[in-house]
Amino acid sequence: MLMCYFSNMEKSSSHNSGSMMWFFKDKGFDDNSVQGMFRKCRRLEGVHQERASENWDYLRSIGIEERKLPSIVSKCPKILALDLYDKIVPTVECLRTLGTKPHEVASAIAKFPHILSNSVEEKLCPLLAFFQTLGIPEKQIGKMILLNPRLISYSIETKLTEIVNFLVSLGLNKDGIIGKVIVKDPYIMGYSVEKRLRPTSQFLTSIGLSEGDLQVVAMKFPAILSRDVNKLLVPNYAYLKKRGFQDRQIVDLVVGFPPILIKSIQNSLEPRIKFLVDVMGRPVDEVVDYPCFFRHGLRRRIEPRYKLIKEKSLNFSLSDLLNCNKKKFFMRFGLLEGHALSN
Repeated sequence: MLMCYFSNMEKSSSHNSGSMMWFFKDKGFDDNSVQGMFRKCRRLEGVHQERASENWDYLRSIGIEERKLPSIVSKCPKILALDLYDKIVPTVECLRTLGTKPHEVASAIAKFPHILSNSVEEKLCPLLAFFQTLGIPEKQIGKMILLNPRLISYSIETKLTEIVNFLVSLGLNKDGIIGKVIVKDPYIMGYSVEKRLRPTSQFLTSIGLSEGDLQVVAMKFPAILSRDVNKLLVPNYAYLKKRGFQDRQIVDLVVGFPPILIKSIQNSLEPRIKFLVDVMGRPVDEVVDYPCFFRHGLRRRIEPRYKLIKEKSLNFSLSDLLNCNKKKFFMRFGLLEGHALSN
């Protein structure tokens, strides 16, 4: 009897695998992808085609495009094995309470489909409570999780708490600043303190940033803390030195406009500096007084504005030229309203 039982179980599993093979073929998966999914998720062998179809159709019904579903299922084939009404629907409904726009939940699932396999009670609720203790409003927490749904997979004790402690070590533990930093860049919570965040902060202090400077940079542009020192920060720093900026000037540039250390040299920094020096005839160190010069589009803002006023022989600073909207620019330099100029 026992042998017969196991024989029937094997036949049932084989039948289910066969039906799932037909399901995947019908959805356009190739053999390699199918085999890979079966290796990733052994539970697929016991899944009935009806359940897989029901889950697939439900995901499509909540706004996930059909063309994106194969990629989503390939990343997390377990989705097809989950109970629709006990697991997937409650999770989706919970996520919907976090968002304000209809497409946000579908977008979050597409980014990180494993979010559907995490327990609402065991993972999402504690995560919400953790962020609330940092002073982050519930609406902002919802935006963060939907923007970076991978947050739900991180351990609060061993991962998120370590990141928060690191931010505290930078002196950001006042007036809810840590919460504000995380809201600005939820992706920072996914990086390693020892492999990425600490080396970056140490590099910034090594080039002259004080503790206060580092705090300003972290609040303005927290994403800089998670950038690779050797690939981005060191080459950009070396480029600024090569262009003649002194150490203190580089610190002022970084504090005034932190992305200067991660912008493309070839496509962003060099073209702007060349235009400033070669076309405008200005000294390169003038940008120290207005580091946000590097924020403005060269062709959409800097070039057209300069061309409009170069014939007037007016004295102006880079801030006068760029730090205003179109209307104020026209008024400031007495230009005719008829000029077409993009902000």
